[in-house]
Amino acid sequence: MKVEFWLIGKTDFPYLDEGMSVYEKRLGHYLPYATVVLPDVKNTGSPQPPQLKQKEGDVVLSRLKPDDFLVLLDERGRQLSSVEFATFMEQKLQLSSKRLIFLVGGAWGFSEQVYERADFQLSLSKMTFSHQMVRLFFLEQLYRAMTILRGELYHNE
Repeated sequence: MKVEFWLIGKTDFPYLDEGMSVYEKRLGHYLPYATVVLPDVKNTGSPQPPQLKQKEGDVVLSRLKPDDFLVLLDERGRQLSSVEFATFMEQKLQLSSKRLIFLVGGAWGFSEQVYERADFQLSLSKMTFSHQMVRLFFLEQLYRAMTILRGELYHNE
């Protein structure tokens, strides 16, 4: 199964790109992986947050395939420890789905249609992180999960 990390728009912060690239390279040793940057919805006509969420959601839904397993990174999602997340990954990588997709929404979150399509919602913390910062935090946790599954020393319990 291929793991894809979908993001709405590019980051404005070079240090995040640099940090992300470290983990993206490392992940290639463990599984088929790709980061997919979906285009930003243009702010023409000053759309309000509900319209932005809807337009971003339409872009996401248009790119999903019926057998994709979609995980939303969402503050309302289920919290897992790093070891529990590793177990989650181990279970999901055994599914017949062709792609396991983790999605970070835009600044305003997800449309209702995206929530309805999601197979799982994952929260990285009780704290709220910007949709920019969560990119790096998630990639580090995904890498950590892969090292846990391999019994490598990166993770100290």
